[in-house]
Amino acid sequence: MKRNLAVTLILLTNAAFAQTPAAAAVTPPRQRPAMAQGPNTDLYYKLAPDAIAQKGVPVGRIKGPFKLPSDAYPGTQHTYWVYVPAQYDPAVPASLMIYNDGQAFMAPHGDIRAQLVMDNLIYRREIPVMIGVFINPGRRPDQPEPTPQNWGDRDTNRPTEYNTLDDKYARVIVDELLPALNKDYNISKDPERHGIGGSSSGAIAAFTVAWERPDHFRKVLSNVGSFTNLRGGHVYPDLIRKSEKKPLRVFLVDGRNDNRALRADGSYDQTLDWFYQNVRMQQALSEKGYDLNYSWGIQRHGQKMLQTVLPEMMRWLWRDHGVSTDVHDMVERSFNAPKQKE
Repeated sequence: MKRNLAVTLILLTNAAFAQTPAAAAVTPPRQRPAMAQGPNTDLYYKLAPDAIAQKGVPVGRIKGPFKLPSDAYPGTQHTYWVYVPAQYDPAVPASLMIYNDGQAFMAPHGDIRAQLVMDNLIYRREIPVMIGVFINPGRRPDQPEPTPQNWGDRDTNRPTEYNTLDDKYARVIVDELLPALNKDYNISKDPERHGIGGSSSGAIAAFTVAWERPDHFRKVLSNVGSFTNLRGGHVYPDLIRKSEKKPLRVFLVDGRNDNRALRADGSYDQTLDWFYQNVRMQQALSEKGYDLNYSWGIQRHGQKMLQTVLPEMMRWLWRDHGVSTDVHDMVERSFNAPKQKE
């Protein structure tokens, strides 16, 4: 969740109740813990070179915004944008990467600038040609669109969609968004070529989509994931251990200063400790033999570390895309040229 990292905030979750898979009991909403005071541990995270526009690199187009009415959450709609790389060829099926909290991942002056990362990596053939989708949490027409300053926890459907452990948001992505995309773009039907990611509540939502629908999504990018007891997300490690292994590839990123749930009065709630719960996720996924990578930094809750590591996360998640070893294949050994007019 976006925060002013210089100021301590307490953000309240939506006042709705939710059930957890571990216990079919109503759980009251939980407070996000106050952030501990201390030095600015985000100071040295900077935009990676591949998150900056590079001279000579073909630039993809961002189309939208588009509105997607939702049957999964009646009365709401999702705003989304579509990134089309310069190398996209309608005759060739493309891979797909979806970003929750899309407005933050595509913000031209934000911490991530995912479209620039994709421009640079696609051009050097380090990831496959892919359609990117930046989707915002659902909202009623009378509610404001999320912004970099307000991601929508207090005035959109974000807490319900992203933090609840059920299949409703997966239905938005698989049953509502994908059919809309397939009308306009040639997207591969192979679930190994579909990825989804996010930060904070958007990260646990990404994992839940893949967990619920591995027949459609198998790559998960998670930054400071809210695998905490906002709406029962802390049960995932135990659920992972008890469940049959699913064909997922997961990259977790978090920091040692991410919402540690240690309050000024000395009280501590382990289920609301973001970093601890991310480590629990890593341990459970590792024990179960998942295709897993992770990086623990020193960041607070936010995206400062992600602006540094996103290119490497994308390379790792998509490392198995096709490659030619033919020494005479000079196309494969060259930059990935545009297939359309820029």
